[in-house]
Amino acid sequence: MNLKSLLFLLSGLVYSFSAYSQHTNFNTQRNWSLNKKDLLIGFGATQFTGDLGGRNRIGTDYSLADIDFPSTSFNFMLGYRYRFHPYFATTTSFNVGRVKGDDALTNEIVRESRNLHFRSILIEFSQRLDIILYANEKFGARYNLPGHNGAKNHNEQIYLFAGVGGCYFNPEAMLNNKWYKLDPLNTEGQGMAKGARETLPFTVTIPMGIGLRMGLGRMWRIGIEASYIKTFSDYIDDVSTVYYDPQSLSSAEAQYFSNPSVSNVNWFAPGQQRGDKQKDAYYHLNMVVARNITYKDYAKQRRSYKYPKGRYKY
Repeated sequence: MNLKSLLFLLSGLVYSFSAYSQHTNFNTQRNWSLNKKDLLIGFGATQFTGDLGGRNRIGTDYSLADIDFPSTSFNFMLGYRYRFHPYFATTTSFNVGRVKGDDALTNEIVRESRNLHFRSILIEFSQRLDIILYANEKFGARYNLPGHNGAKNHNEQIYLFAGVGGCYFNPEAMLNNKWYKLDPLNTEGQGMAKGARETLPFTVTIPMGIGLRMGLGRMWRIGIEASYIKTFSDYIDDVSTVYYDPQSLSSAEAQYFSNPSVSNVNWFAPGQQRGDKQKDAYYHLNMVVARNITYKDYAKQRRSYKYPKGRYKY
């Protein structure tokens, strides 16, 4: 599935669920307004789609078909969600994770012969808009009286989201059981004569995806979010343009990481293609736990309210 197909699918989901939600009871004012503010914590997996690794086939740009499952890594998220409308919320999130890729894990002959690999920390801050397609939010009775069936709490949601953010990255590769930072080595001749242009270890990102959640009582929710993050950098994996003359690089480590090919080495001579110019992307699949802090404030207000003494005239 490429990026165009993904956007078409998300647009279809928005239309379908919007049409469906018009025919459902989309909460009372009290129910949704008691779910305005959430603190979020999440953890899960990341996958990278760039120039390195991939399936045992020629790479497909921005496609789930090229995901390399052995290169799955981790992600951790903290966030704050503010819901300002029954259908809309905004979420601020901070993600720390890692992505990696390794040509040695694929049997596709060109990439396997090229033999490049990397890992990189990702530190990402983003702001997004959540579009709530479906919600079932009800607060049951606080006490279940004998002989009465108490109403149950409900907090189910399905939502789409998209936003903008920024991400710091710092690719590394291993030689003799030691990890080296690749940016200072200028493996594609960055800043040198006829080399690639110098870049910063930072990129703007566009996160988008889908999530669902369910309630665990009045205060807690648990859910899952699948995110696709488009970037505007092609150097998260330190691979983008063509091979540079390794003899012009400053150190033995730079020369090795520039071209560690293990076979068919004539394919990887200076000036030959090292990567492509498609921008990098990555995915998150997170389990997200949310703490409702709006209801806590509401309950505190109710407990602190002083009722009038004596007989009251209704």
